[in-house]
Amino acid sequence: MTFYVSTHPNYLARRWAAAQAQNQEAARPLPVDIRDDGEAYILTAYVPGLKAEDLNIQVIEDRLTIEGTFGNQEGEYLLSELPAGNFRRTLQLPTLLDSEKAEASLENGILNLRVPRIEAARPRNIPVASK
Repeated sequence: MTFYVSTHPNYLARRWAAAQAQNQEAARPLPVDIRDDGEAYILTAYVPGLKAEDLNIQVIEDRLTIEGTFGNQEGEYLLSELPAGNFRRTLQLPTLLDSEKAEASLENGILNLRVPRIEAARPRNIPVASK
């Protein structure tokens, strides 16, 4: 029985790193936090190293999509866990959204997004008349 073993010093390290990357790729969506303040949804996401022009945010009905590109890492790594390449995250929220009143800001690598519900989807207090 003959085994082939590369004489390249990083052969096993590269195989291990490739296996790790393959296992991690599917598990790297853009992580977000979403809160509901009753009138709007407040989304927070970490996007380190990105500028405002690196992001594209779209709101259509009840769907919110965030996409962009993290800088590509060059060179050979033993382990690469920092975000790199394109990402796209689409979230479906429980109510219709008012895209005209949405606001986004980016500060210190933190994306803050406020997307109001449409007027008809907001909770209302109904006064009760007594006789």
